[in-house]
Amino acid sequence: MFKMTHNLPAMAAAAFAFMFLAPMAQVQSSDLGCSLSKIAGAPGQVIRCRKGVTITVEAGARFRLLDRDNDGNADSVALRHKALLVDETTSAAGFQIVTPQAIVAVRGTKWAVDVQKDKTSVLVIKGRVAVRRPAAKDSVLLGPGEGVDVEVVKGPLTVRRWPAARVSALLARFGQ
Repeated sequence: MFKMTHNLPAMAAAAFAFMFLAPMAQVQSSDLGCSLSKIAGAPGQVIRCRKGVTITVEAGARFRLLDRDNDGNADSVALRHKALLVDETTSAAGFQIVTPQAIVAVRGTKWAVDVQKDKTSVLVIKGRVAVRRPAAKDSVLLGPGEGVDVEVVKGPLTVRRWPAARVSALLARFGQ
């Protein structure tokens, strides 16, 4: 019993490493209720999931689809590098993107998440999205045109209206 308890911190560290430090697959199989297709004329991919979530994947993004409630369907994405554009067409309550700096939960219909070295940026196109740091309880709620940069540095999350040039530059990475 002592040995098992003694290894719990090591097991937790291994789980974290598995989610964020291990190489992540760029292509996921349909075993989590999702199908993958190429974007015509662009280097990215589109993932369509049964729960009404469509994820446009920037070329070179490192991510993993997750099934937190073990129902056989993806309900979360662990994103480590580059960007995803998420479009939720039905009620996908509880769908979230987890990055090293932030947890982004669906409250609306279309948003983008971009992970860089020490920062996660979130932009809402339409609808509402809640954003918080992994260890925090408080979150900010973003509306259309609003974004937040979640950095490693502690401090309050500041919601800002993103300038058109920044929005265009991010969406261009998805061929939009």
